[in-house]
Amino acid sequence: VKDGFARNFLLPQGKALRATKDNRAKYEGMKQQLETRNLELKSEADKISGKLNGKTFIVLRQASESGQLFGSVSARDIASILVDGGFTVSRNQIALHAPIKMIGMHTVPIALHPEVEVTVTLNVARNADEAERQARGENVTQRREETEEEAAAADAAAVFEKPQDVVEAQGKGE
Repeated sequence: VKDGFARNFLLPQGKALRATKDNRAKYEGMKQQLETRNLELKSEADKISGKLNGKTFIVLRQASESGQLFGSVSARDIASILVDGGFTVSRNQIALHAPIKMIGMHTVPIALHPEVEVTVTLNVARNADEAERQARGENVTQRREETEEEAAAADAAAVFEKPQDVVEAQGKGE
């Protein structure tokens, strides 16, 4: 870097050291400490990843009939759900690019360490029954629409006469 930048900014802020023998020895000591700390963090992340990888968590939220959430599930919500599940995960470790805004099964990557990444599945549903149905693989929003259509058709059939019945009644002279 240029002399003025180092003298006026980097050295006073502690972001750089002059390249002397003492500072190089100090840097090597700091480097060893950072490497051992990194190995400890990685081993902790490996332990957590063994337990957390592939887990499914149920998230209950209010949603419309079409499956659109009233609100969203953000990284902060996911972190609190994982902590409630007994895992030590912070909000910045969750690699969620956009908040979840629809019900369904969502896979979320979690970076426990720069070298260790796991994925968890979030089952976002309106209630426990829907969460169970989604876990089996059903499409809850599509299923609801079909049952509503079938119910409407059954109600209509009960109220109105079928066109064939009317034609047969006219043919008999009634």
